[in-house]
Amino acid sequence: MVRVKPFAAIRPPKAIVEEVASRPYDVLNSEEAKKEAGEKSLLHITKPEIDFDPIADEHSPEVYDKAVANFALWKEKGWLVRDAKECYYVYAQTMGERTQYGFVLCAHTDDYATGKIKKHELTRKDKEDDRMVHVRIQNANIEPVFFAFPENPVLTEIIEKTVAGVPEYDFVAEDGFGHHFWVIDDDATIATITSIFENEVPAFYVADGHHRTAAAARVGAEKKSMNPAHTGDEEYNFFMAVCFPENQLRIMDYNRVGDDRNGPTPSEIIGRLGEDFDVMCMGREPYAPDSLHNFSMYLEGKWYSLTARPGRYDNNDPIGVLDVTILSNLVLDKILGIKDLRTDKRIDFVGGLRGLGELSRRVDSGEMRIAFALYPVSMKQLVAIADSGMIMPPKTTWFEPKLRSGLAIHSLD
Repeated sequence: MVRVKPFAAIRPPKAIVEEVASRPYDVLNSEEAKKEAGEKSLLHITKPEIDFDPIADEHSPEVYDKAVANFALWKEKGWLVRDAKECYYVYAQTMGERTQYGFVLCAHTDDYATGKIKKHELTRKDKEDDRMVHVRIQNANIEPVFFAFPENPVLTEIIEKTVAGVPEYDFVAEDGFGHHFWVIDDDATIATITSIFENEVPAFYVADGHHRTAAAARVGAEKKSMNPAHTGDEEYNFFMAVCFPENQLRIMDYNRVGDDRNGPTPSEIIGRLGEDFDVMCMGREPYAPDSLHNFSMYLEGKWYSLTARPGRYDNNDPIGVLDVTILSNLVLDKILGIKDLRTDKRIDFVGGLRGLGELSRRVDSGEMRIAFALYPVSMKQLVAIADSGMIMPPKTTWFEPKLRSGLAIHSLD
């Protein structure tokens, strides 16, 4: 079972939460962040390169120093204030008609090392190193990771009772998503939450934040090695996570656009697709995949339905049966010659929130030549793959809404 603990969050006063809270560091480039960041925005801490003119290299020493200085300044000005006691928190997000409710808590780095925190993606060492520097220099988890866990009736009941009260924060961000936040400071409820997770919840599943999770674990191990009196209970052994019951989460499609101008002609592509797919031209109106193993393709101003034929994939292979694998093997590699999705510059990825219109726009503009939309992976598939110890192909899952940064920060002191 997983080990958790409450923590005394460093967070903004209610009156300025909308000014401080920001989108995550990795969904904005530096130019977008500079344009979006107001005076009190957490982006000055998570993307401090925006405070330089011109924008500085985000990995330069002066930028890391600026991150530390800004974090200290935000606390000095009272824009971030530490709670008086260790609490759990409930964080809810509203997207359209759907609201998902999760706990904000601290998970233990040992659970990552032993596999109780299960991942479904590989990490890149350079990105791990960058996140590790940020955790180390701030001695804090500035942004949370995003976990899923098997639904538990007692924890669900606690959430329901908590959200019946008045939220500490309640606002709609500029992207239209609602964010709601409650504080659980009752000692008996805190003890119950800790006990249920430690005795009844077998695992956490990383939904978003693989690099931040790995970096937190590395910082914990680093601090452990420097402490001869290490017990495992020190605050540095824990890192901040927002944990949602898996049955509340929905994964959006994660689509592909390709630029292979020296490859086969459009007629050759369509002809070769017929070897493995049932191909149907759907005309100029956008077409979205309607089931697993059905894809849409946009090429030369027209949409196509591609349905993979039985026998072209292995239903007994959790990875091989994924649509991202089928598309990679039978189209990107076999027809377009794109073999490495991590390094090939001819392929790019578009989160489903941007819609089919973004796919056609990037092709019609001449930036890309071809686009593919995929049917979303299910949470059931993600959990099965993580439980098996396997790794999904790159850019398989896209979760929305993204967690709002700045609602809570965890100090390693």
